[in-house]
Amino acid sequence: MLNTASNAPGVEERPLEKALGHQIRILRRERDLSVVDLAHAAGISPGMISKIENGAISPSLSSVNAIAGALNVPITALFAAFEERRDCSYVRKGGGVVIERRGTKVGHIYELLGAGIGGDLVVEPYLITLQAEAEAYTSFRHAGTEIIYMLTGEVLYHHAGNDYHLTPGDTLMFDSNGLHGPAKLLKLPMTYLSVIIYQRN
Repeated sequence: MLNTASNAPGVEERPLEKALGHQIRILRRERDLSVVDLAHAAGISPGMISKIENGAISPSLSSVNAIAGALNVPITALFAAFEERRDCSYVRKGGGVVIERRGTKVGHIYELLGAGIGGDLVVEPYLITLQAEAEAYTSFRHAGTEIIYMLTGEVLYHHAGNDYHLTPGDTLMFDSNGLHGPAKLLKLPMTYLSVIIYQRN
């Protein structure tokens, strides 16, 4: 597997085995069974049950079937964690939803480029265009972290008492709880990508 420069954790090795073992452990504990209890009921050694729960081995179909029977669940229930949907959002060029985001000002156009991804974090990617009639505004404030990547134009961008001169190719990442926004519009029209990331309530 090729790695990127990201520090995000890698994809788990043996994902099916890990998911299967995790689900078996959850179901066993819900039934207040020890490893020895489950092993006895399934006719499998306790050592084998431990290896299966830790995702260390690929159990045979007959072993999985025996464990499902001992837990009194259909065999498909043991694979529930592995079958969770992996979301993806695809937006064609020009197909983003133009929205009135909280605090949007005249001449500030927000095009939402993706939505609907599940998980604990909300990620909102916007293509923001500031047109000729746009005015400076530095009182945006909201939860999370924001990343701005300049595409066209030029701006003096304000964040928490500091101003940053941004031109195409520049990136600014900041705590969006601090007051922020374009302080001086140096070259219009201007476009930039804004990605806002925050915890889902």
